Amino acid sequence: MSLRAAPAGRFDRRLLAPMMVGSILNPINTAIIAVALTPIGVALGAPASETVWLVSSLYLATAVGQPLVGRLVDIFGVKPLFLLGAALVTVAGAIGLLAPESRESIWWLVAARVILGLGTCAGYPAAMHLIRAEADRTGLASPAGILTLLSVTTQTVAVVAPALGGLLIGGWGWRATFAVNVPLGIGSLVLGALFFPHRTGLEPAPEDRPRIDGIGIVLFAVAMLALLVFLQNVSPGLVWLLVVTAAAGTAFVWWERRIPDPFIDVRVLSGNLPLLLSYTRSLLTATISYTFVYGFTQWLEDGRGLTPTTAGLVLLPVFAAGVAVALAFGRRPEVVWKLLVGSTAQLTAGILVLFMTGSSPVWFLVLAMLVLGIPQGLNNLAIQNALYFQAEPERIASSAGLLRTFFYLGAIVSAVIYGNAYGARATTAGLHVLGWVVVGISVVFLLITVLDRSLAQIGRVPAAPASQGPSPSDPTDPAAT
Repeated sequence: MSLRAAPAGRFDRRLLAPMMVGSILNPINTAIIAVALTPIGVALGAPASETVWLVSSLYLATAVGQPLVGRLVDIFGVKPLFLLGAALVTVAGAIGLLAPESRESIWWLVAARVILGLGTCAGYPAAMHLIRAEADRTGLASPAGILTLLSVTTQTVAVVAPALGGLLIGGWGWRATFAVNVPLGIGSLVLGALFFPHRTGLEPAPEDRPRIDGIGIVLFAVAMLALLVFLQNVSPGLVWLLVVTAAAGTAFVWWERRIPDPFIDVRVLSGNLPLLLSYTRSLLTATISYTFVYGFTQWLEDGRGLTPTTAGLVLLPVFAAGVAVALAFGRRPEVVWKLLVGSTAQLTAGILVLFMTGSSPVWFLVLAMLVLGIPQGLNNLAIQNALYFQAEPERIASSAGLLRTFFYLGAIVSAVIYGNAYGARATTAGLHVLGWVVVGISVVFLLITVLDRSLAQIGRVPAAPASQGPSPSDPTDPAAT
């Protein structure tokens, strides 16, 4: 298939299925493991200090792998990287399914999660690359419909993944949380092979491909891994990891500035303040979101005394409201008002937390979660749309991958925050500390949004980002096709 064979002026609907399936692989594996940690620990006799690496390993692999795979997509095209990622997902699922049930097998599962992390890195950068290529082909001004569909799909999967994991474990045991990747991986392979183009026009011709910046990749990986490991195990004895991070980071910047084809073009990035602010917003959004999803949930059970089932139901409005808001406003390409409303809602949710006590009525807790659902839907959508316009077209996949790196960094920062705020138990006093942290982060988010004048132009410029002609409507809207 070729992109040029697609209907003129319309987003090629044949791309939707492989794009969405590829994009859900990471969120489903991020969330589904939460309900499998205890069964795996019991079955293998592994302590929590070891099973936690089933979570951390995927975070680490994804945080480093997303911009790397994104850069490879920019250079070699969507299809080969997407198919390789799908193959790795299939292999990882098979390893988890077939690993022997012994004490040492926990590390086989950790290895499978690392492979999963790397394999799932291709989906989101590939989708963003294809959306940009289709926008260039059709000449549309803003692919708001498809960007919304992508955002809602990943959010919905993040919601249902824990429940899906519970059902799989109840029916077939903990191995099913790995085995589910076999059909998902094979499905991605088939769909990608059938419908993804060999070339999109954004990648360079084979004779013009830049050299792979191996030294830059290694320095970036060392800096990120040292930082992430320290953040997940903050202690005086690991301060040396910060020294490694600083040294590798400094060497990385120096190296990237002196070579013609860098892994991450820090010269352009340092001059693209709007894009840097989008990365910062992604980190702040993830920090608040994961602080609520994990930190607030712990308090609901420890401090408020709710059962796990009731606590899960209280949290459900966050995701339901997020999806509803994204669907309601996603087709509008403007981002500035989405970020302003989202940051105000974040601030409001943080203030509501300050008034919570061990006897707070459930309706008040649900109200706070509904308010939090507004930024859950608007912020992620707006940040994704902003990046689409702020990134260089030829680096859209690597820029999208780096966005996910910042998001996962925020997730890890949130674990440090609520871990230190609570200590041994999730008390109401600790919850109020989290509330003040959320208020502070929300104020920072609001300030950098108000001061960023470039956001007002996104979605209001009549010309398409690649100097195409204006488009009177959004041909990417699946309903329009």
